[in-house]
Amino acid sequence: MRFGAAFWIQMTDWPALREACLAAEAAGFDALWIDDHLVSDEGDWRTGKLEGWSVLAALASVTTSPTLGLLVGANTFRNPGLTAKLATTLDHLSNGRAILGIGGGWFEREHDAFGLDLGASVGERLDRLDEAVGLIRRLLDGERVTHAGRFYAMTDAVCEPRPIQARLPIMIGGAGPTKTLRTTARYADLWNGYGLPDRIAEVSAVLRERCVEEARPFEAIERTVVLDVVVRDSASEARSGYEEIASLHRLAGRIGSDGRHRDLSAGGSPAVVAELVRDYAALGVGQVIWIFRSPFDLETMRRLGEVRAQLS
Repeated sequence: MRFGAAFWIQMTDWPALREACLAAEAAGFDALWIDDHLVSDEGDWRTGKLEGWSVLAALASVTTSPTLGLLVGANTFRNPGLTAKLATTLDHLSNGRAILGIGGGWFEREHDAFGLDLGASVGERLDRLDEAVGLIRRLLDGERVTHAGRFYAMTDAVCEPRPIQARLPIMIGGAGPTKTLRTTARYADLWNGYGLPDRIAEVSAVLRERCVEEARPFEAIERTVVLDVVVRDSASEARSGYEEIASLHRLAGRIGSDGRHRDLSAGGSPAVVAELVRDYAALGVGQVIWIFRSPFDLETMRRLGEVRAQLS
């Protein structure tokens, strides 16, 4: 099992975020993920928010080992050609550690704030995502692209220099059974979702069906899951730590992509956290990603090694 650390970058500044990411690398996390919103999607939308691609570029210069990516980028923010160039540049800055995370986009308030087109419907937005990811894959793979589609047009577009990685991985986030998972089956190297193991098992079964329909091996797509985790010596200490963060970021009542209220996924001793991780491992999940919000939980980061030891 690989472990990722996801940083939600509201209510923080660069020095605090940099030190937290360095602490995560020192603790042995395999991946660092940054969220992609233009205003805060938790609590008061006017809360300060950094920009994701810029943060990744900065992390490329101060870290050495973890992979780097957005969890996940909003397709509605950027033209797919620009997205391909951003990912390629990050791959060079990080010496081949970039992952291109992307999803359909969803937060209406930030689109209104900056005059961005969210699309007429969820379905239209996901159709736009499918077209965009197909173009991005072609550009990253070295094709010279001329395209006149429903949403995008390109004329003799090329992404040079090529990424350092022979195949720069694309991660798609979302669990829509008809469109998002079909796009995942067509193009993705990784899929990201949120939910308890029973929910991930349900979505995985649908993804497997889409892979069959697209003649793509299900095993070619690494599945990843986002979790809210607090490691402490007792469940009560973990709950207290989570509730402090939940109160600060106004998480009460938030609904996850699985339709359930967001809450602490696993809290308590390393053995308790490892038990949940085993459940995901039994489903073939390749990476569990722990969410960190400001002020960043350095104790949970430092105790990753104890959780790994429980799994060995």
